[in-house]
Amino acid sequence: MFAYLVKRLLMMLPTLFIITFASYGMLRVAPGDPVKANMAMSEGGGKSGGGDVQREGESAAAKAFRKYYGLDQSILTGYWWWLTGNPNLPDSRGILRGDFGISLTVSLGSPVSAMLAQRLPPTLKLNLWSLIFIYGIAIPVGIYAAIHRQRLLDRGSALVFFLLYSLPSFWLGLLLIIFVSRYLPWWPTRGLDAALPLTASYWQVLGETVWRYILPVLCLSCGGLAFLSRYSRSAMLEVIRQDYIRTARAKGLPERVVILKHALRNGMIPLITMFAGLLPGLISGSVFVEIIFGIPGMGMLAMEAIGSRDYPLLMTLFALTSALTMVGILLSDLAYCLVDPRISLGEKAN
Repeated sequence: MFAYLVKRLLMMLPTLFIITFASYGMLRVAPGDPVKANMAMSEGGGKSGGGDVQREGESAAAKAFRKYYGLDQSILTGYWWWLTGNPNLPDSRGILRGDFGISLTVSLGSPVSAMLAQRLPPTLKLNLWSLIFIYGIAIPVGIYAAIHRQRLLDRGSALVFFLLYSLPSFWLGLLLIIFVSRYLPWWPTRGLDAALPLTASYWQVLGETVWRYILPVLCLSCGGLAFLSRYSRSAMLEVIRQDYIRTARAKGLPERVVILKHALRNGMIPLITMFAGLLPGLISGSVFVEIIFGIPGMGMLAMEAIGSRDYPLLMTLFALTSALTMVGILLSDLAYCLVDPRISLGEKAN
């Protein structure tokens, strides 16, 4: 297993370099300029006399800003500085040494690492609860629908899940907010922080927090829940038609033992593959959910960075999402061995 892990990690490094270089190149050639965005925010919309002199001063400031942060360099040089550190910045060490840089426009001068530390926990909590909800509901429903195929619950769940899968998350979120605001006005619809006094008990804070998580988790989970439930149904249908399942039933084993011990373990293998793409998909989908429900997480931060062309922040987000995708694929490969002992990492490594 150790040799397999080392090989996979060595393969991940060049892949991550290629992804980040392509992302940096697309950012540099995309429309928009962080210098102009920064100058506009610094100006604050104020106007004064002597327009020509003011514009000349702004042009000089823009040139100095561009040179100081290396935005006047080529794409290759700018990417190399992002990796190893900007020589114009005294404390810049580059992402290879754990320095994610400083924000150019969203929060000028603030370290990107500090911004991530502030915005990452809400997104991780939201996605963690969504994953638990998706797998906790989709797998039992899929198994039950496969066992009782073509019955009322199977057909009804198919109709409901296909409907949920076709609904965009931002549209569903708006519908939930409208419904709750009209019929359940006591239900909070914005933010995740419980607005309670300092004397509130632990259970009061926990209850308020759970209420605030329900709507965003439902909105974020609908697409994955619908897809995974139908996928688990198909996987179980394929497994329960195998010869060894008929043999287990012929031996007189209870149906519960046949399904949970013999069928479920092999039926879980395709579901493990889905986990590799489900995690980054949830993170990208949480952008709209966080904006709609006012959650100060990574999704809202990404929208702010895209709107203002904050290169260091965007590059960090791209690298983080790419790394999560590759880690998800690696974890799914490792989980294969836990589910199916016939799979050997040593054989896969070869």
